Amino acid sequence: MPPAGQCLLWLGLVLASVCASLESAAPSNSTTGAALALAQISGSVSPFLPTPILNFLSPSHLLFFLTSKLTFLPLSVPPSIHPFLPPSILPSLPKFFPFVYPSLPLSLPPFLSRLRPGLRPCPEPNLATQDWGCFCAPTPTLPETQPSSPPPCLGWLGCPGCRGQPRTIQYPSTPHGWGFTVSAGDLTEASLSHAGPLNVLLIIVDDLRPSLGCYGDKAIRSPNIDQLASRSLLFQNAFAQQAVCAPSRVSFLTGRRPDTTRLYDFNSYWRIHAGNFSTIPQYFKENGYVTMSVGKVFHPGISSNYSDDSPYSWSFPPYHPSSEKYENTKTCRGPDGQLHANLLCPVDVADVPEGTLPDKQSTEQAIRLLEKMKTSASPFFLAVGYHKPHIPFRYPKEFQKLYPLENITLAPDPQVPAGLPPVAYNPWMDIRQREDVQALNLSVPYGPIPVDFQRKIRQSYFASVSYLDTQVGHLLSALDDLQLTNSTIIAFASDHGWALGEHGEWAKYSNFDVATRVPLMFYVPGRTAPLPEAGEELFPYIDPFDSVLESMEPGRRVMDLVELLSLSPTLAGLAGLHVPPRCPVPSFHVQLCREGQNLGKHFQLQDLGEDPHLRGNPRESIAYSQYPRPADYPQWNSDKPSLKDIKVMGYSIRTIDYRYTVWVGFDPREFLANFSDVHAGELYFVDSDPLQDHNMYNDSQGRDLLQSLMP
Repeated sequence: MPPAGQCLLWLGLVLASVCASLESAAPSNSTTGAALALAQISGSVSPFLPTPILNFLSPSHLLFFLTSKLTFLPLSVPPSIHPFLPPSILPSLPKFFPFVYPSLPLSLPPFLSRLRPGLRPCPEPNLATQDWGCFCAPTPTLPETQPSSPPPCLGWLGCPGCRGQPRTIQYPSTPHGWGFTVSAGDLTEASLSHAGPLNVLLIIVDDLRPSLGCYGDKAIRSPNIDQLASRSLLFQNAFAQQAVCAPSRVSFLTGRRPDTTRLYDFNSYWRIHAGNFSTIPQYFKENGYVTMSVGKVFHPGISSNYSDDSPYSWSFPPYHPSSEKYENTKTCRGPDGQLHANLLCPVDVADVPEGTLPDKQSTEQAIRLLEKMKTSASPFFLAVGYHKPHIPFRYPKEFQKLYPLENITLAPDPQVPAGLPPVAYNPWMDIRQREDVQALNLSVPYGPIPVDFQRKIRQSYFASVSYLDTQVGHLLSALDDLQLTNSTIIAFASDHGWALGEHGEWAKYSNFDVATRVPLMFYVPGRTAPLPEAGEELFPYIDPFDSVLESMEPGRRVMDLVELLSLSPTLAGLAGLHVPPRCPVPSFHVQLCREGQNLGKHFQLQDLGEDPHLRGNPRESIAYSQYPRPADYPQWNSDKPSLKDIKVMGYSIRTIDYRYTVWVGFDPREFLANFSDVHAGELYFVDSDPLQDHNMYNDSQGRDLLQSLMP
């Protein structure tokens, strides 16, 4: 038997003997009786124990564990080991022996966090091995009440650094569940309903800025996403690392910055071009998960090897809706009765090719996969990528009714700021290529869109968001119907934002907040919201057309600035997997590491209240973004320059107080930025200038700040 198995066996013998002795020596809640039982325990099990275990099991340790009122989750013992056990112990085994198969790999059980929210790793491992870890419980007291079954028994194995709090230990994992100690008060019927690793549902939206009710935009009807936010931890200030689809998605799915993936355009595959970096679905797949992709998760094409990074990331070939191929074709009926390839494209779904839309098909496929995984013995990682509100704004026309044109306001700052460096401006060329925009005969690059058409763009963007919300609502309602909400983490994010006329800009392609800020929220069963009771629905579908919608506040907001590339390590940590280590510099040769933070501390803060060791300072948080340009002045390829054409890179720092961007020379052959070759700069103080319209880079106040930033 392997050493880990021997250790488990001996500790199991101790615990079973202790329990048997206590049952006969003292009442379960009697500390005095427990102390009197120590002599019986030491005499009955000492001959069987290795010296390291004997040294650990001092009377003081046992007394601590006896008074902790901990219980064991009972697991059965294979009959094959019975011949090795003393006959007097066998009757206690079914009740008390937490046996697990020793040959399987060790990892943090996700169920442990669900039973006792806020558990966090102690500073040091136990038993002098890196394969074992212990976890500090979040509260110094345990409930006095005991469950009727299983009967009370001993907890075990404390650890240093927990500041006197009760302790609990991580046991090895098995395909059939987890063996570990938990607080007796936590063993409720609801918490025992799922004793395996948590599933993951990752929802990725295209071009969605935080124009949602849960982010304070009360004009938007997004009741289903708002309902998810009400049971989630919501990050108020999350930022993408580059405001364009392929670079952003590769960044947050690998946990690396664009300067590491070396993808600034759509025209290279990072595994060949930069390094063989693991992705978050690949990491889950390698840890026993069934990983599945539906819709737009990776950006299609060269940047994901024309395969959505299969077979590395996915257990099965990714699903793409068949109607996706019509997105940019002439399917929009104009005022002339003819079909056009327009920007604004409300449709009668019955009249479009195949009689459906891509996001509807993606929702239907995702639900089919959930139904199949409901009966699977393996945990799943399901990523669902929605197209809307990406252009063209092709959505069911009835959603226009939610946003009458007379109620649509313009952007609060629709003019190009006077102090904006030309290199910072994006001329939104993809918008100009649409037939209905071409008919406006706009001047390039700064020609403004007529006010009435601006309102129509904003109307269609908001209508697309509400259409998206219905798809998210149907998906989450199915998760409820399948009784998977108590065992599934839900992460919701966008790849970047989208300008709706701010600074005279449309689309993304910049470093402004409207282009880089994204919604980001996590639902974790039992941590961000209570576990659902039997028959309870956490996410019932809400129709955005209901005349009266209940206002829902987010479960809890985090104001700290965070980066979208933190998605990968955070999901790993929440699911109980080992969080990949920080990347060295450089890290092109390292397959698995992370450049983003693990946001797990924010979930612990929720459970631990005012714990000073976990309380963050928003002024210490920073988010980095960047955007390439082919020239110092706007031109036809300024929005999406190919790598070979990049001459300038804008590196941007966002803090709670300011956004600072410096545009410097860039060599695309060597992937090197020259910070001594400064082309332009931007500095906005967000307290006094939240819309970032007044560039202070060349003012005395700006120079003072920039001087303070120098090393």
